[in-house]
Amino acid sequence: MKTKIEKMNAFDAKTRLSELLRGTEQGTSYIIFRHGKEVARLIPPVKENQKMNYREIISSFQEIRRRVRGKGKIRELVEEGRRF
Repeated sequence: MKTKIEKMNAFDAKTRLSELLRGTEQGTSYIIFRHGKEVARLIPPVKENQKMNYREIISSFQEIRRRVRGKGKIRELVEEGRRF
């Protein structure tokens, strides 16, 4: 279930909204930037009866984990949460 992702600035997204909505119907995702910072994502809806591909989900979590800075140990995070 790989989707195409396009990046654009807020002005272009505003002026092309109808086109972007048609694109999301076809599976394209959009990342919208303002002044060089990501401010929004326009993504296709998930169909309720769509089966989950667990390998893709795990791959996505692994990608997020690679991008997280300051990797800590799980046990330390759990213990930190218990202090409050």
